[in-house]
Amino acid sequence: MTVTPEPGIQRASEETKNESMGQLFSELTNDVSTLFRQEVALAKAELSVKAKETGKGAGLLGGAGVAGHVALLAFTAFLIALLSEWMDVWVAALIVTVLWAIVAAILAQKGRSRLKEAGPPVPQQAIDSTKEDVQWAKTQIKSEKR
Repeated sequence: MTVTPEPGIQRASEETKNESMGQLFSELTNDVSTLFRQEVALAKAELSVKAKETGKGAGLLGGAGVAGHVALLAFTAFLIALLSEWMDVWVAALIVTVLWAIVAAILAQKGRSRLKEAGPPVPQQAIDSTKEDVQWAKTQIKSEKR
């Protein structure tokens, strides 16, 4: 049994044969350019969303930091007043200062290591999509050369 292609399919393949390599390369270049612009737009949109969320979180953390700082100052005054019942005020203040310096050093070290672990903020979806597009374009160029 012989299968004959439909007339529309046969015409399309004949038209493709008639296109020059220049036309095909031009179309491929336009497609790659469009894909690149779309990937840049995706990266911008993704970074915009991340920046907005980061900004909101940073604002809340800033407010919490101010409130925490005020509470810490009051607690420091309390500790100095409490310790001054058994020793001179300057010794009590020195002890509390050294304790806070130790706490600050520990927190700074932990924060620094967490920042190193987190790595830079990057638009991962856009990067992955661009890699796929580059692979697709390479495949298209190879098939066009045949």
